[in-house]
Amino acid sequence: MVMKDITLGQYLPGKSILHKMDPRMKIILLTFFIVFIFVARNFIALAIMAAAVMAVLFISGIPPRMYFKSLKAIIFIVLITAGLNLFYGTGDALWQWKFLKITQAGINTAVFIAVRIIALVLISSVLTYTTSPTDLTDGIERLLKPLSKLHIQVHEIAMMMTIALRFIPTLLEETDKIMSAQKARGADFESGNFISRIKALIPILVPLFVSAFRRAFELAMAMESRCYHGGDGRTRMKVLKYSKYDFAALAVSAAVFTGVIVCSIYLPTTIRTGM
Repeated sequence: MVMKDITLGQYLPGKSILHKMDPRMKIILLTFFIVFIFVARNFIALAIMAAAVMAVLFISGIPPRMYFKSLKAIIFIVLITAGLNLFYGTGDALWQWKFLKITQAGINTAVFIAVRIIALVLISSVLTYTTSPTDLTDGIERLLKPLSKLHIQVHEIAMMMTIALRFIPTLLEETDKIMSAQKARGADFESGNFISRIKALIPILVPLFVSAFRRAFELAMAMESRCYHGGDGRTRMKVLKYSKYDFAALAVSAAVFTGVIVCSIYLPTTIRTGM
């Protein structure tokens, strides 16, 4: 089922270089990777980013099947997006039926957009695969610390973001269990019209919401029993420090980003859409 293919929020322990990196550096580099995937305006620049993403996946030490699972969850979106862009292009038609036509520009755009989406999903998966929820919370909090000068509750915001990310796989697993139980009782979620399918989801949504509220209450009780009162006066068992791995990753990433900028400026643009 699709539920089992969604891997967002999962952490896989390991001893790779990425596991040893500071979470702040991983968050910063991820942000720049996402930005420069969109900065790439031709296939050469995009190929550089794609090669960098593949290198990161290899270095992470995460089994390839985990990345394939993350792609299976968005393959429908990739196909729809690429299919729409396939018919959006100027030039001589390679194939035409009434108002629909496929041009070389449309093919280039479809391939370009598909590679972009796949690269975004893969590089985003690396962060959660190689960073524990605790480290992710600390990294987000330290990066957002300047906002505390504006009396913004940075620690609470980071905690909420991490808890939400952490419970995504838990809720998906719970949904899968509920759907399996309902199917065992004769429920049908696939036949009928759109309205019937929506109504069939009610036996899933009700117990799912009950389970989510129960888990939230249990988590709140566990935090209160451990005297959790927010970020004021809290100390950390693990102090974040940048290491040689972080500076090496920063240097390599800077070289990659420089290559993307040069190729995007001096080489012809592949796509001319706003996407």
